[in-house]
Order: sequence, then C-alpha cells, then structure tokens
Amino acid sequence: MFLMRFDMRAPAFSSAPPAELYAAALEMAEWGEKNGCMQIVVSEHHGSEDGYLPSPLVLASAIAARTKSIPIQLAALIVPLHDPLRLAEDMAVLDILSGGRVSYVTAVGYVEAEFEMFDRSFRGRGKRMDHCLTAMHSAWTGEPFEFEGRSVRVAPKPLTPGGPALLMGGNSLQAARRAAHFDMGLLAQGLNPDIEETYRSECEKLGKPPGLCINPPPQTVTSAFVAEDVDRAWSEFGPHLLHDAQAYARWMTRGTSLTTTAAASVEELRAQQNSYQIFSVDEAVDYVKQNGLFLTHPLCGGLPPKLAWPSLELLASEVLPRTRG
Repeated sequence: MFLMRFDMRAPAFSSAPPAELYAAALEMAEWGEKNGCMQIVVSEHHGSEDGYLPSPLVLASAIAARTKSIPIQLAALIVPLHDPLRLAEDMAVLDILSGGRVSYVTAVGYVEAEFEMFDRSFRGRGKRMDHCLTAMHSAWTGEPFEFEGRSVRVAPKPLTPGGPALLMGGNSLQAARRAAHFDMGLLAQGLNPDIEETYRSECEKLGKPPGLCINPPPQTVTSAFVAEDVDRAWSEFGPHLLHDAQAYARWMTRGTSLTTTAAASVEELRAQQNSYQIFSVDEAVDYVKQNGLFLTHPLCGGLPPKLAWPSLELLASEVLPRTRG
C-alpha cells in the first residue's frame, strides 16, 4: 500500500513554478486512484516564503473533483486560525461534494508567525481550539445554536452524520486528552511513548470508547522515493528534500517531529537515513514488506514533476506487485 502527500512548496530555486506543481498534484491524485494509492493527504501552513499550501480545502476540493473513490485527508488543519462557522460551512459542502471522502487531522498549530499573521493569540490557541471544535460539532447538527452570544445556524448539513471524520493531531499529552474529550481519534508522531496510554486512560475516565489511535514508530519514512539509480536521484532530488527538511527545522522551535533534522547538506541528510529516503527497487520492496505502507511525498520541496513521475511509476510497476499477498 502507498499514500501520497502534497504540501505544494515551490522554492525559488525549483525549475517548476506553482502552476505546474498544482497541475501535477491533480494528475498524480488521479493516477494514484488508478494505481492503488490508499489516501491523498494535503497539508496547511501560512505565510511561508516557498508558498506552502495555505488553502487545503480548495486543493482537496479539486482532488475530489478529479477522483471518484480515493479517501482524502487534510493533515493537519490548523483549526484555531479559522473562523469556526465558516470552516464548518466549507467542510460540510466539501463533505457533500466528495461523498464523505474527506477526513481531517486537526491541530492547534506550532508556528507563532502564523498566529501573528491572522491576529490570533498563540498562547490562547488551545482554548480557541476547544471553542472551535465545540462550535463545529454544534454547527453540523443543522439546528440553530448559541454562538458567542447570538443564535446561528449552518446549512447544509454534512453528508456524513455528525460531520466529517476528525482526528486530533499532536505529540503532547494535552492533545491526547483533548482527543478523548471530543470523542476523536488521535494521530501522533511516534515521539511520545506515553501518549497512547494517556489517550486510552482519558477515554476510560470519561466513559468513552477510544477511537483510532495512530502513533507510528520514530523510524517511519514520511518522504520516500524509488529510483533505479539512487546516487543520481540524490543528486537531483537532494536539494529539494533538504529544503523541505530545513524549512521544518526552522519552524520547530518549540518541539520536534518526524521531519526534524539538523542536516546542513544533502550528504548529511542522506547519511542520517531519517524520514527522507530514496530506495532502490529492492530496498523499497523490503521496506514495504517490513512496514506495510510506503509514504511518498512526490513534489517534496518543489521537486519538478519530470523528476517525480519516474519514482511513482517505479513504485507502481516494480515495487507494489512484489509486495502483494
């Protein structure tokens, strides 16, 4: 199985402009549905110099229009940056348009500059997250409810009863407790060994059955590629992967994630063998057999589509057929 993620970075040094990258993302989503991709993931950040995707619902809508059955996930949706009523409306409409195929990993956010951009309190983002989630769940009933001292109503209701599927994203124990409180599943990043137990204990304390809890192992490769000539691929892909890794590292001043690295060069990034890896066909086959899932980030760091496509084609034609069954 494989999964594709798009965040639409387009750094100045990339030979592919944003229009080419966005067109390729839609083509790859359509291709993925035909070649066994289990999910398309799109991400959200704001004010990034390289154009990191600021409007994930728009891209998710375009992907939904180009595909028929593949699940789509927004991971992560930075809920405190949004107006919860408008967000509930947009998510309800997208739920209808997609046939209920779009799910969400919600997060409080970790980049302070984004909160400054939208004049939101960074320190108060947890409290606002609770406020937004409460409002969104009320909105999806389709009935009038009290919101900030006034009666409001959101229509149409989502196709999915109760609203689109939501997971709580994060590495903190507070994220685990919040997930339990709001009857949500949890998507962590394998960096906190206590987070699963905290989540399940909090669910038990609240008398609620735990939902889906995903806490991948720290060695999970989140930007994986396949190449016939791995050395050549690193020389071509490397600057793009390094840009992505270093951009995340600059943001991660208050914590860490699977993508965090201190690599200062392509050679260092390759030697670390962390979440950015380029496999030979045989190595990719072994990886999928051992881990069950291949997470690829085809346009990582603004990687030109002409370089990205061969990796996807190798994955579909040479790797996946050798891992089935």
